[in-house]
Amino acid sequence: MDLLLWFDYIGTFVFAISGTLTAADKRLDFFGATVTGFVTAIGGGTMRDLMLGDTPVAWMRTNNYFWMIIAAVVVTIIFRRHVMRLKRTLFLFDTIGIATFTLLGLKKALLFNIDPAMAVLMGLSTAVVGGVIRDILCNEVPLIFHREIYATACIAGALVYLVLSRLGVSEVICETATVSSIIAIRILAIRFNIALPRLTHTD
Repeated sequence: MDLLLWFDYIGTFVFAISGTLTAADKRLDFFGATVTGFVTAIGGGTMRDLMLGDTPVAWMRTNNYFWMIIAAVVVTIIFRRHVMRLKRTLFLFDTIGIATFTLLGLKKALLFNIDPAMAVLMGLSTAVVGGVIRDILCNEVPLIFHREIYATACIAGALVYLVLSRLGVSEVICETATVSSIIAIRILAIRFNIALPRLTHTD
């Protein structure tokens, strides 16, 4: 199994956990938590594949994704108390998810000969759309619209991949550096309270 497929499975699993934890915080029932976990995990990839004209979308070609999401939902519900005790659990799972899906969206767009600038945006949308749907379903302002560094980290990580790839660095290093840089940027931004300027209303 290649590294990219591992990233795909990891991203799917952790995003399903992220969605389920958010649903649990909103006290949704098991069905609601399952739906939220599903749309969080597959929302971005579904939109990506539809925009690229790659149908049926990836998660419909194999039942691996279905059972992986179900497993993530069940594990999260059963061990929710233990999972929630971990510091910044939701933040961690969400960060790993956006990092892996940024890489996946970017690489798939490049495989379809999409312009690199547009491929970066495709990586971004793959990473954030599932979370946006999750937050809307749970009546929250989508995280992408908060002041904290989120979408910017995805864009920066995608640019890291493009630069390293252009320099002829091996694919494994490019992929690992992309995911690591996004996670690092998110963690550092939260640790040191780094955020984009907030727009203010002026008369």
